[in-house]
Amino acid sequence: MGLRTVIGTLAAAVVLALPAQTGAQEHTHSKALEAQFDQALGTAARKPNAYQAVYKSALAQRVAEIAEGSGGRIGVAAMDLTTGERVSVLGDQRFPMASTSKIAIAATFLEGVEQGKWKLGDKFPLLVPVGSPRFSSSVAPVREGASQSALTLIEQMITRSNNSATDALLRVVGGPKAVNAWTRRAGIREFSLDRDIATLVRDDGEFNPANHIDTRDSATPNAMVDLLARIYQGKVLSRDSRNVIVGAMSRTITGKHRMRALIPSDARVMHKTGTLSGTASDIGLIETPDGHTIAMAIYVTGQGSKPARDARIAAIARALYDGYGSVMPQRAYASADYGGGTD
Repeated sequence: MGLRTVIGTLAAAVVLALPAQTGAQEHTHSKALEAQFDQALGTAARKPNAYQAVYKSALAQRVAEIAEGSGGRIGVAAMDLTTGERVSVLGDQRFPMASTSKIAIAATFLEGVEQGKWKLGDKFPLLVPVGSPRFSSSVAPVREGASQSALTLIEQMITRSNNSATDALLRVVGGPKAVNAWTRRAGIREFSLDRDIATLVRDDGEFNPANHIDTRDSATPNAMVDLLARIYQGKVLSRDSRNVIVGAMSRTITGKHRMRALIPSDARVMHKTGTLSGTASDIGLIETPDGHTIAMAIYVTGQGSKPARDARIAAIARALYDGYGSVMPQRAYASADYGGGTD
């Protein structure tokens, strides 16, 4: 139906709502309304809006094809830290962080170390969950376990995703609000930690992340890529603190079928996984043999099974790795020794 036909229909509807008029009066009134529409909108023929996806590059299109979300939402963000070139699929939509939030928790503690509040050799007790029914309390009960050094706790929470180690340091820094405050100081906005890990795990499964966005304990893929980039490039932590986090990420043993599964062995993968009901994620940095670094965050929900989610993460990570390497094959990559602040 053309615009002028629509206008005529609207005019006729208005006429029907008016008091009875003569045929001449009706015609005059209809023409007047049509003239007002023409004056506001013009009379040129209009084509219907096109809603086909438009991609900035072949890499963006390839990633979008792999991240097709008919089986559940998939969010991807990546950045070449040499050029700043970004790729994003649902990059500004919130996804459950699960254990990928542990990078920010570690960073918050390390900022305190830099400020002299704590030392990496200081010992703190593990916080071990005590069994309790789901949703029975706002904070899940825990008990204190063996004490370990802060450096050991960081190693455990990143390399093995140890929840008791994470909650130990989370309590030390002041809880989720303190981590959120650090991310804001780091310039990260779309990030929200709302519960400790014991509570998050106990109450897992309240919503299906494939079709429901719960903003609690969530972040956008773009925000997590920015977080990784700023840590890696030494913009928010000292060189020593940065090396603690990146070093631990390089020794991660979880997620062997995710980000690192299809990456060539001559590349260095530093990553942190996350897993909850119906969702799997992996955020990390890949240093390539030709001297550049890719930061990426991949959040997958649904897809039918955990192996299917893992496989999707692996395929997306490999597409990003290959794509960034082929976008400008003649480019000379900078090999930077990142790390600001004091040693």
